[in-house]
Amino acid sequence: MSYRQLHFICLDGDNHQVVQILRTRYKKTLLKYFGRFSLQARANVKTVTMDLNFYYQDIVRACFPNAQIVIDRFHMIQMLTRSFNSLRFQVMKTFDKRSRQYQLLKSPWKLYLKKFDELEKVHPHYNWHYKDCLTQAQVVTEGINTSTTLENSYNLMQSFIQAVETGNTHELNLLINCQDQIGTLMHKTLLTFKHNLKAVLNGAKLPYSNGCLEGFNRKLNLSIRKKVDKNIVMFLSTFIL
Repeated sequence: MSYRQLHFICLDGDNHQVVQILRTRYKKTLLKYFGRFSLQARANVKTVTMDLNFYYQDIVRACFPNAQIVIDRFHMIQMLTRSFNSLRFQVMKTFDKRSRQYQLLKSPWKLYLKKFDELEKVHPHYNWHYKDCLTQAQVVTEGINTSTTLENSYNLMQSFIQAVETGNTHELNLLINCQDQIGTLMHKTLLTFKHNLKAVLNGAKLPYSNGCLEGFNRKLNLSIRKKVDKNIVMFLSTFIL
């Protein structure tokens, strides 16, 4: 197995057992592999969980006529947090490096990616970067208040994460159609979700995720003691035989 080449891993979405590992993830390879199984067997597949790889949905529609497509919730949240983090960096760069605003947006950047409910709100701590004694919640609040767009983007990200975790598809739908000023990259991310709306809502509504893949990859990394390129994965909720 090449360590530089991306491989395709297929896991059973219910019992998390490995169904197949293919040497490549090319579309024609996957179509050929799944085409080996009878239509009756492929029709038994109820859900396929994936990231937003552009051709995987084509494969599902071609091979699994009864399957619901589920976009993995981890990847949705990851896309949003990356979009927000990019905007935070852009806003930060508009300030002088010696300014309080710049330091509030730079040094404690990890706080902006945490759930607001989990931030410390009682015990302030002194930070020499911005030379003040603030709680984590105060740092984030003051930081996002440096830009209306940043504040809108942060609030949307927080609400989106909560909606995904609680399975609130109605709220999720409203957030995806948000008209607030949220920055170009965040807008593009929401547009991607909108174009895949049914599959995105399935990701919040159904219990399937790629968490089992992450565990599998960690074990694989430990076993070979080398870095393995990230595999793009599909999960089948029905084992194909």
